[in-house]
Order: sequence, then C-alpha cells, then structure tokens
Amino acid sequence: MSEDLKRIEAVLEEKVRPSLRNHGGEVEVERLENGVLYVKMLGQCAGCPSADLTNESLVEAELTAALPELVERVIVVQNVSDELWEQAKRLLRDHHL
Repeated sequence: MSEDLKRIEAVLEEKVRPSLRNHGGEVEVERLENGVLYVKMLGQCAGCPSADLTNESLVEAELTAALPELVERVIVVQNVSDELWEQAKRLLRDHHL
C-alpha cells in the first residue's frame, strides 16, 4: 500500500468509519487518481438512498479537510453486492418470475 493510501486509510479509520459503523456501514477505498478518491460503500450503506449525502457530508468532507493536497473529491462507486445478486436469483427462481 502506498504512503498516500495509508494516510487516507488513517483518516477513514479515525474520522469516518466510526460513524458509518454506528449505522451498520463501512467504506472501502477502490483507487486514487489525480486527486479523486473512488470508494465503495458497504454494509447498510451499500445502495442506501442517503449514500451520496453521507459521502458529501462525511467521507469527502473529512478527507478533503485532513488531506487537501491529496484528495480533492470523493466519488462513490455504485455496484451490486454478490449477496444481493444471489438474493435476487433466489427470488426469481423460487417465484418463477
């Protein structure tokens, strides 16, 4: 892990993850490119309608305040978890939809 990512992880661990964990959520860094940090919201935060607001008000705010020379913007990468795909398949299979 690069020094930049270690610094980002330290801020996430201290300032962001405790709040997310209180709501059953988590955040995972996907990559950092030219000042833009791409993250995935996990747990209860994955797919939550408030994920963008959480990103703006918590994740991006904390990281840009703590590491302005490193992080200019944070983007949430939306994807569907394997668990959700399996649940959808079971519903379709079991209900013949």
